[in-house]
Amino acid sequence: MPTQWKRSPEELHKTYIANTEAFYRTAGRGLAAQMDEFCTSCALQLFARSASLTEEHAEAMNALYSKGRPKPSWLLWALTGEVGRSGEFLPPLFFWSLTEQDARRGTDCSRVFIRMLTNILLCLAAVDDDVTYAEAEYITECADKLSALCDGAGVKKGKPGLRAADFVTSAQPSFLEKNPPQAAASNGPAQGQTQTGAAEEAAPEKPDLDALMAELDGLVGLEAVKKDVKSMMNLVKVRQLRKENGLPVPPMSLHMVFMGNPGTGKTTVARLIGGLYAAIGALSKGQLVEVDRSGLVAGYVGQTAIKTQEVIASALGGVLFIDEAYSLASGGENDFGREAIETVLKAMEDHREDLVVIVAGYTGPMEKFLSSNPGLESRFNKYIFFSDYNGDELNAIFHGQCRKNGYELDEEAEAYSKEFFDALYEGRDENFGNGRDVRNQFEDMVVRQADRLAAMEAPTKEDLIRFTKADFLPEQAQTETESLE
Repeated sequence: MPTQWKRSPEELHKTYIANTEAFYRTAGRGLAAQMDEFCTSCALQLFARSASLTEEHAEAMNALYSKGRPKPSWLLWALTGEVGRSGEFLPPLFFWSLTEQDARRGTDCSRVFIRMLTNILLCLAAVDDDVTYAEAEYITECADKLSALCDGAGVKKGKPGLRAADFVTSAQPSFLEKNPPQAAASNGPAQGQTQTGAAEEAAPEKPDLDALMAELDGLVGLEAVKKDVKSMMNLVKVRQLRKENGLPVPPMSLHMVFMGNPGTGKTTVARLIGGLYAAIGALSKGQLVEVDRSGLVAGYVGQTAIKTQEVIASALGGVLFIDEAYSLASGGENDFGREAIETVLKAMEDHREDLVVIVAGYTGPMEKFLSSNPGLESRFNKYIFFSDYNGDELNAIFHGQCRKNGYELDEEAEAYSKEFFDALYEGRDENFGNGRDVRNQFEDMVVRQADRLAAMEAPTKEDLIRFTKADFLPEQAQTETESLE
């Protein structure tokens, strides 16, 4: 029996945009990337309950992108593999924050989100003109789990969403019931494929060690940091060799503390460490999961441990990077941040062979943080200090931004650039942002250049790529500088 929810790919995209735009108006467009990733994950899990997989399912996946975001390019063969590996539904991290915000403000954005997700999933279930019982059960499970979080947080009740069971059109067995993963494994490799080839296909692709080392070496400044990272790499390599040769390996913690001011490359180095460790086999995946206090701590008793465990689960096989980690211990004895700390400490012990935890923040507060809990001091024994970039390094970062984005400096701007960043470094205060200040300066210059070129009748290609001295400072600051000269 046909379903009223079937949509063409174009119609499905319009439906997705209509629902997500309504959500972004209340929750903010900053969630677009997370929303697209979450809906894609839900679609994979939903399609595992579909009666079969067709090109229509691949086209539907390519319709799941928010306004202003890149369009996906799924192919059926790739979709089939990912559906077979899809997991179980987990509420997205941003939903926890949304429920807490609703509880504080008396709003119901999280309830709106549940109704929106139900609509999207029903449209996805119907791309083959059929909604199975298994698909309806999955949609109901998603709504029930999210609603339970709303209830636990005390979010006010909203109007009820649609009941997926009301739209079932057939009772066909699901795709995974017809193609169970274990059956495929027991039948051996596909025709014409060797056992070795099958194993290689199943194994995740390792990051390119040489490319990652080149990226590390190419970072501006950070010479002491690079030396520390290379020493750790050597130590881990030797440990791996001792294991392979049956030699005893002394216990070693891979967890680290990054101390320094904002914008000094801590997140970049953490990402590279994850990839490097994966490249030499010390980690199974090497991904970076970056969070701060808001990503770990919930507002109600019992929820923080669950929220933190979900973050840890997403980081297994890679690096969990906790920025401004000291904020977890700043709220007193009854603060939920301490529950997050205990949960992370347990995970560091339980998953010490396939998880690296890096805590980061300002030097002074981080020292107090580590002394606040005996377990922290015992598990973190590697400290890396990120010093501020000097004027020459800030200037080099700026020129890197210019090259990356297709801009050049004229002769006068080139000379002024060194003077500008030397002054920026010498005049730094507690709000100094290092590389972030450079990025902000570059973006401001792009705007000033655009304002300048807009007044020209016919800018040339050279005009479009060239910064001048006038682009460095706002017009008022330029006037004041000229009067001082």
